[in-house]
Amino acid sequence: MNQKDIKVGNRIIGDNHPPFVIAEMSGNHNQSLDRALEIVDQAAKSGCHALKLQTYTADTMTINIEDPRFTVDLPLWKGRTLYSLYQEAHTPWEWHKPIFERARSLGMIPFSTPFDSTAVDFLESLGVEIYKVASFENTDIPLLQRIAKTGKPIIMSIGMATVAEIDDAVRAIRACGNNQIILLKCTSSYPATPENSNILTIPHLREMHNVTTGISDHTMGVGVAVAAVALGARVIEKHFCLSRADGGVDSAFSLEPAEMRALVQESERAFLALGKISYEVTESEIKSQKLRRSIFAIRDIPAGAPFTKDNIKVIRPSDGLAPKHWEQVLQHKAKISIKRGTPLNWSLIE
Repeated sequence: MNQKDIKVGNRIIGDNHPPFVIAEMSGNHNQSLDRALEIVDQAAKSGCHALKLQTYTADTMTINIEDPRFTVDLPLWKGRTLYSLYQEAHTPWEWHKPIFERARSLGMIPFSTPFDSTAVDFLESLGVEIYKVASFENTDIPLLQRIAKTGKPIIMSIGMATVAEIDDAVRAIRACGNNQIILLKCTSSYPATPENSNILTIPHLREMHNVTTGISDHTMGVGVAVAAVALGARVIEKHFCLSRADGGVDSAFSLEPAEMRALVQESERAFLALGKISYEVTESEIKSQKLRRSIFAIRDIPAGAPFTKDNIKVIRPSDGLAPKHWEQVLQHKAKISIKRGTPLNWSLIE
């Protein structure tokens, strides 16, 4: 492990390790524990490495008031009060333990995003191994300090944050003696589009703060997340549901099981494809070299006869002289008689 690597359960998250894929349940359980547990089951079958919840109540997020300032203006939830949205979307705290137990039994790492200090206290009682900070909370320095003091690794989305705000957040966490930080590029719109994802930010983010980086991806499909792997993303977070047709607060930009399975597979393929900077012939290419082109006699050529475009040709396989010698060979004659199908070499040329 290098100094940036972070061990969570039996997984190591770091630049030289395959992507760590997180299924974000959010409110897609539609207030049914059975549905929540089925989401856990399907996330595991899809190959996800972690299952994430959000830990809050409507009262820890906002107040119940009819006031335009407390009304959502985002297209997906436009016109709803913050309180009613969070009432629908929250995961009851008494569900956390059975959900976490199911996830652990299936080999996944369960964790959550706390939205206040009471949520951190509660999650500590459940033995979480890692925390997530949401984009909307990345400027809440007291909350970051409370999480950092647990000593657990922190995954933080940087959606909406300026360079200065990201720096403030990272410094606040490190000042608490916690250097286990993973930063996720995130566009905090729902859904986001590829055009406003700006994943070229990922390597810059990694270099600027010397941390492992990833993406919290709200686009539809898997293309943006897979492309992010090539730019250094080693954590991928995607919202997950059983079926978008069933509805749910985040279902419109969530992946279904088959799509999540494809994401897990393709992100790992993308990681494996990175390899190293290499211009060498790989072992798997050695046999393919035979199919390169070279210069052959395509007619019987008597000794002393000149080589012409009618009696020699550049064809497959690669047993003869390389094509780069074509013009030079045409200036010479056959040293001995040459049968049709013979690869040319310098010993056959006067």
